[in-house]
Amino acid sequence: MDDLLEFSMGEAGRRVRARQFSFPELLEACLAREAATRDLNAFNALYRDQARNVAQASQTLLEQGYDLGPLQGMPIAIKANIALAGQEMHAGSRILAGSLAQRDAGVVRRLKRAGAIIIGSTNMHEFAWGGTTDNPHYGPSGNAWDGNRIPAGSSGGSGVAAAVRSALGALGTDTGGSIRLPAAMNGVTGLRPGVGRIATDGIFPLAASLDTVGPLAGYAEDCALMFSALTGDTVPAALPDLHGLRIGLLGEYSEKVQPDVARAYHDLTDWFRAAGGRCETLSFSGLEQAVNALVLINLAEPAALHAPWLADRAGEYGEDVRLLLQAGLGISAVEYLQAQRYRTALRQQMVEKFNQVDVILAPTLPFTAPLKGQTQVRIGDDEESVLTGNMRFNALASLAALPALNLPAGFDSAGLPIGMQLIGPDGGEQRLMGIAACFQRESDYHRRTPVMVNR
Repeated sequence: MDDLLEFSMGEAGRRVRARQFSFPELLEACLAREAATRDLNAFNALYRDQARNVAQASQTLLEQGYDLGPLQGMPIAIKANIALAGQEMHAGSRILAGSLAQRDAGVVRRLKRAGAIIIGSTNMHEFAWGGTTDNPHYGPSGNAWDGNRIPAGSSGGSGVAAAVRSALGALGTDTGGSIRLPAAMNGVTGLRPGVGRIATDGIFPLAASLDTVGPLAGYAEDCALMFSALTGDTVPAALPDLHGLRIGLLGEYSEKVQPDVARAYHDLTDWFRAAGGRCETLSFSGLEQAVNALVLINLAEPAALHAPWLADRAGEYGEDVRLLLQAGLGISAVEYLQAQRYRTALRQQMVEKFNQVDVILAPTLPFTAPLKGQTQVRIGDDEESVLTGNMRFNALASLAALPALNLPAGFDSAGLPIGMQLIGPDGGEQRLMGIAACFQRESDYHRRTPVMVNR
């Protein structure tokens, strides 16, 4: 059954239609993989009975001539802050524990209409405010390549599920990097759409002006299938090549990274050049202020939302999230507005740069997955906090409200995945996935089986 999990969703669907296996068999393979990797704690809940019923119904429909498209019968996981009618939606918190969703989130309705099977709800950092998925209420998740390391967050469970293939794809949310980070640390493709590209109704918010929802999957083409189902966009034909593609680089801003990350970054720029792309270094002002601006907004907006609970139920939060939310209560209107002004100026700079280039390339992270509990990472002669390192490159697209994608681009000397980030202009999601698919036709980083599967 493990062989069934090697395929992309598109290929799996084609093989089901060729009667090589069935949707129920594909689902059982995912459930077996979840059982084999359960100590990674990717899921908070599995909807086995419901999923099995839907898989059999999907198979019957297909056999009777009702073909719903490429997502029909595909097992997909959703993050625990996304509502599924009749199921608990706790957003990784104790405060919302036991709360049953009255209706599906918009993204769930769209996946269901496309025929997808919602296999379960994935673990996350409490209320999506953190980058480790070290959840005090539902337990920490482990990295797909080393269970002693973090899977990043806040969509850590979704990243792990997509990596070990206990689901063929997963939904995450991304405010300051929460799709791209777990995609990078677990070695999968993850797309943060531009703000507003996919409606967030039925999703518990973190910072409303920054929040997005998007797909994580082993293959870029699968992210494209999910994105198309979520937006109604037509799935584009794969890019035939990258000849003439203009790639913008960030110069010195991209250089303070671990040596293996630097190697992967330079290897990828070399690959782009060999594929016919043109790389040029862009000049920005004030990038070093991006993390501070993101932190200010990401403190103030969640604090405003959580203020009533902080007054009455503060003891029910995990300590790390409670401290962040309480710190947000101290952000002044002046500080918040200054951060928003910076955000406007950064977005203007980036929008203008897309007159020069088609895509901006940067590392997703300056380091690979830290150990659980590790708060500092050494980079050269300096140490950087995991929190600021998580945001250093991811803050750019988040603040500018632009689409960005993590692309698996190598492994470090310890065998941990390295991710690179592609940032695009407004509406550029499909091009980002097309570029990633081109790279994945010639690389195998996204197809390698995580160590934690083969223990």
